[in-house]
Amino acid sequence: MGAYFSVLFINQGGLSSVSSSSPSLGDLPESCVASIIGYLDPPEICKLGKLNRAFRGASWADFVWESKLPSNYQVLVDKILTFVPENLGKREIYSLLCTTNTLDGGTKKVWLDKSSGGLCMSISSKGLHITGIDDRRYWNHIPTDESRVIVGIDGVEMECWMLMSVSVPLQFRFHSIAYLQQTWWFEVDGEVEFPFPAGSYSVFFRLQLGRSSKRFGRRICNSEHIHGWDKKPVRFQLWTSDGQHARSQCTLNEPGKWFHYHIGDFNVENSNSSTKIKLSMTQIDCTHTKGGLCLDSVVIYPSKYREKLKQKGF
Repeated sequence: MGAYFSVLFINQGGLSSVSSSSPSLGDLPESCVASIIGYLDPPEICKLGKLNRAFRGASWADFVWESKLPSNYQVLVDKILTFVPENLGKREIYSLLCTTNTLDGGTKKVWLDKSSGGLCMSISSKGLHITGIDDRRYWNHIPTDESRVIVGIDGVEMECWMLMSVSVPLQFRFHSIAYLQQTWWFEVDGEVEFPFPAGSYSVFFRLQLGRSSKRFGRRICNSEHIHGWDKKPVRFQLWTSDGQHARSQCTLNEPGKWFHYHIGDFNVENSNSSTKIKLSMTQIDCTHTKGGLCLDSVVIYPSKYREKLKQKGF
């Protein structure tokens, strides 16, 4: 749509082909512009808001942004925003929900995908129940800059549209991961209850074989403790409070790269109530030990991004 506007009013030389006395985009009624741009994605709306005064005013219209917000956005505001200034417009509310909001003592981050308005969540390793995590012979929480919360998975730049009148912090990392040196019984469980908007969601563990570090400014991966993962597959399971169940399994390989391992999908039909999710990752064949695994987080994204997340090394 934005490209169409440009074609109408800019010639091949890059200059306006309409005389100053002719009607222009600035002459369109703001209400008319708002009705048109309401069909665009949020980043496109904000880009068009830079064209002129009419488009700028239309890009702030509440009815435009209310159509982009989840139907239960007021529940999400009450749940995840610690402070909300009074008399915020819908565009500013959308902006606040699209930042990485922290919950449960910093172990969870929740945000809206800025392009689609879909809800995303990341649960850190410290927000999961890891069997043996308190025994330093087996597990350790280690500081790292490789923990990653993927905001903007579709590649849309944030800066071009997050020009709101409120200032919010942007936090994209958990700053630590769980590292398994060696264990016989490998089991990780997680649970979350949240008012997910209606839609389909995909759940992943973000894992890496080997422990990464930097030497002389270069990233290296220590594979010293990697063993046991080629003997049996790791099993993933997912349950929801309304009876959905998904399972999958795979063999962990390719040290030195972070992968999203797909647990399964779930659907939400009623956004007026919370959905409880339980998940697990196990490899409990005690005939052999396994080790050398980094666990960053569990991530939940709209299922439209499932194939993108499954790409190696993403």
